[in-house]
Amino acid sequence: MKILLLEDDLILSEVIVEHLEYYNYNVTPIYNGIEAENLLFEEKFDLLLLDVNVPLLNGFELLKDLRESGNETPAIFITSMNSSKDVLEGFELGANDYLKKPFEMVELKARIDNIKRHFKINDEMIFQINENISYDFARYVLSFDGKEETLSKKEGDFLAYFLHNRTKVISTDELMVNVWSYDTAPTSATIRTYIKNLRRLLGEEMITTIRGVGYVFN
Repeated sequence: MKILLLEDDLILSEVIVEHLEYYNYNVTPIYNGIEAENLLFEEKFDLLLLDVNVPLLNGFELLKDLRESGNETPAIFITSMNSSKDVLEGFELGANDYLKKPFEMVELKARIDNIKRHFKINDEMIFQINENISYDFARYVLSFDGKEETLSKKEGDFLAYFLHNRTKVISTDELMVNVWSYDTAPTSATIRTYIKNLRRLLGEEMITTIRGVGYVFN
């Protein structure tokens, strides 16, 4: 999924890009409205994430220009302009969703998933774990020995985090922060249960426990 991110807060932009790239999204960060508009007349994107208060051409003006030119790329406003009037203006200009700052990354991901379902945007992403095992990120399906095993969404997110951080030592705290939202953080026992389930499917040797430190996906 190819995403254009218009956000002039460099730190927030970096956080959003890092989070979405973890899910294998192709994110192009842009920091002013004119640069975004020029790029959108040259390249096609699957989704636009637009802040409103950005230099040169604000997000509202940018989306208005795009819609008037016939560009119907789905768009989500991500902005601190959160009055009822602002929200209404955003939707009247052709936005598909409106996310008020501050927000958690898991909420942004949920909004993007909803856009993907509504517009039937598909991500066919197959990760070859080894010569015998592959994982389909889009379908949450493990394939091995001619069989398929469908994981729960949380199991899939858990495995995806390991795959994107392969050979790195990952602590329990890191898993809690990056796979769960703050209000649903699991216990250490829950983490161990997920580890046990993955080892059952993939083989004991695929995940090494570094006592007192964390886990490594081999």
